[in-house]
Amino acid sequence: MPKITTNKDFQTVITTFEMTPGTCQDLMDALQDAYDSFISKQPGFIAAGLHVNDAQTRIANYSQWRRREDFQAMLRSDEMRARNRRIAELCKGFEPVMYDVARTYDP
Repeated sequence: MPKITTNKDFQTVITTFEMTPGTCQDLMDALQDAYDSFISKQPGFIAAGLHVNDAQTRIANYSQWRRREDFQAMLRSDEMRARNRRIAELCKGFEPVMYDVARTYDP
């Protein structure tokens, strides 16, 4: 499970996917399979979470990696390129963006 913290010892990636409600479950299945079979086994992977909005038109993927280069190597692999082609067929678009956690709030 990802732990959101301002710790600078890892890289945070948030990927948003836009799709129609009719393809939400297919996309979730593809993403879950990608994590179960491939992504979670890659060097530098720490944790991830998949979030679906109530209209089932967006999925947000929050992932954490040891280094930016680890995430980029995973994306550039033949395996992930093939998976991303399939994912692109299931959604209108998706965009991974790297972030630094600037601040957290806990009561």
